[in-house]
Amino acid sequence: MRIVLPSGTAAELVRVTEPARGLVIAPDIAGLRPLFDELVARLSAENGWTVCAVEPFPGEEDMPVEQRLQVLGQHDDDRHLDDLRAAAEACECEPVAVMGFCMGGMYTLKAAGIGRFDRAVSFYGMIRIPEQWQGPGQRQPLEFLSGDAAPALAIIGTADIWTPPADVDALENAGATVVRYEGAEHGFVHDPSRPAHRPDDAADAWGRVIEFLT
Repeated sequence: MRIVLPSGTAAELVRVTEPARGLVIAPDIAGLRPLFDELVARLSAENGWTVCAVEPFPGEEDMPVEQRLQVLGQHDDDRHLDDLRAAAEACECEPVAVMGFCMGGMYTLKAAGIGRFDRAVSFYGMIRIPEQWQGPGQRQPLEFLSGDAAPALAIIGTADIWTPPADVDALENAGATVVRYEGAEHGFVHDPSRPAHRPDDAADAWGRVIEFLT
């Protein structure tokens, strides 16, 4: 069901009785849509989790993806992370993990360091902010992965231009567990409609993620 977080941001929530855990999802740059509604429902039904996915562009849901790519540098970490915190509260259970895809994977790496989540799973999240996304409100993800950051699992394709090898090595050196899929491009797991989708690698990645969160 759709809910509204205290900030006014929309979220998709499936709550179960006596959940094994809570999970907050940070979608990719295209935001909440049937793909993520279905993912929330599936992860909840298959694992007994309460799951909540957060709209990353509240009030701008009709903005084309091409324009979103241009304006992300104007976004602010605090707003994204506050909404992820609020979604954790909406789960009404403990513990709560965070998972994100692409741009949402970048915010997941940041969320790992805010002290709210017990685990973090980043699917091909940007490890260093792309130049066109840099702005005064955006801190580098690696800055969050120190001290008491939550254990993080990163799913990475070796052919992904958004996660170059030096960045992936830096992420691993910062303490994240990195699983590399040889030859996989950006977005190869979560959206079967993408040309980059690789069913066998996606199935393997999901198996690793479920084990990490169980």
